[in-house]
Amino acid sequence: MDDTSKDKDQAAAKADKSEKADKDAKADKSEKADKSEKAAKADKAAKADKDAKSASKRSSKRGGKGAGARLAVVGVVCLLVGCLVGGFVGYRFVGDATAPLSGKTTLSEGQLDTVLGTYTYKGEKHEVTAREAILETTTLDAAKNDDGTYNVPSVDNVLSIARNGIVAQDAADRGVTVSDDEVASYAQSTIGSSDYATIASTYGMDEDQVKSLMTSSATMKKLHDQIVTVSVPSVPDAPSSPASGQESTPTAEYASYIINLVGDEWDSNANTWARTDGQYYAALSSYTISNDSATYDAAQAAYYVAYSNYSSANSEATSQWTNYVNGLLSNATISLGTLMA
Repeated sequence: MDDTSKDKDQAAAKADKSEKADKDAKADKSEKADKSEKAAKADKAAKADKDAKSASKRSSKRGGKGAGARLAVVGVVCLLVGCLVGGFVGYRFVGDATAPLSGKTTLSEGQLDTVLGTYTYKGEKHEVTAREAILETTTLDAAKNDDGTYNVPSVDNVLSIARNGIVAQDAADRGVTVSDDEVASYAQSTIGSSDYATIASTYGMDEDQVKSLMTSSATMKKLHDQIVTVSVPSVPDAPSSPASGQESTPTAEYASYIINLVGDEWDSNANTWARTDGQYYAALSSYTISNDSATYDAAQAAYYVAYSNYSSANSEATSQWTNYVNGLLSNATISLGTLMA
C-alpha cells in the first residue's frame, strides 16, 4: 500500500473514531439529562407530598373548636374510607316539597334530630340525622351560627357517614376489634397524646367523644392493614442540593445518602456493589461511587429509584383498599332528603 492510501485509511479511521466518540458523548449526555429530569420530577412530587403532610400537621396543631380541629382527630377515618372511594351503586336522591328541610339553608336546635338520609346495607336500614352529619366535620358549638341556628349539612357529610358506617359494619363482621392499649397507642402516634381529656380540651370536644373517635379510627386502621397486603416504604427525602458550582464535586455526604438507600445492594466492607442485578445498580452503574465519595447527580439518580418504588407501592396499596371499599358500597343504597349541595 502506498503512503497516500495509508494516509487516507488513517484519516478515515480517525474520522470514524471521532464520530463514535461524539455519538457516545451525546448518548451519555442524553442519558444523564433523562435521569436528571426523572429525578427532578420525583423531587417535585415528593415535595408536594411533604407539603401536604406539613399542612396537615399544622392544622392538627392549631387546636380550637373549628372544623379543622375535629378533622385533625378524625382525619385518618376520612383518609382510609371517604377520601379513597367514589359513589354508591344504587345511589339515588329523593326529595320533594314534603321533605322536612326542603328549601331551607338553616335549621333550629330542635331540628337537629331530623333525618336527612338513609342507607341500606345487608338488608338493614340506617338513618342519618342532621346532628350526626354536623358532627362528621365539627362540633355543635363550633357549627352554631350567631342567631342560634345551624347550616343544613351537605350531601357529602351524609355520604361520608354512610361510607364509614358500612366499612365499620364489615370490620365488625370480620371480628376486627381493638384493645384499650391499641387505641391509646394509635392516639399517641396520630395525635401525639393518649390523654383523652387533654385531647378533648384541645379540640373543643368531650372525653367520651374523643375516645369513641379514636376507637373507630384505630379499628379502621387495623382493618385497612388486614385488607392491604402491599408493604409501602417511607417517602424518601431528596438529597440536599449542592452549593453553586459544586454540582459535580463528589462528597462523603452523597455517598452516605446513596448507600443508605441501596441497602444490601452495596457491600461497605468491599467498598463496591454487593450485586449487579438490582434496581440501584442499573440506575447508578455509570457513576463512580465509593464508601466516601459520590456526586449529587448520583444521589439524585438513587433518589429517583427510591421514590419510584414508594410511588408504585403506594399506588398498589391505594388500589387494593379502594377496590375493597367500593366492593362493599356496591351492595348498598342511599336515599337523601333535600340537602344543600
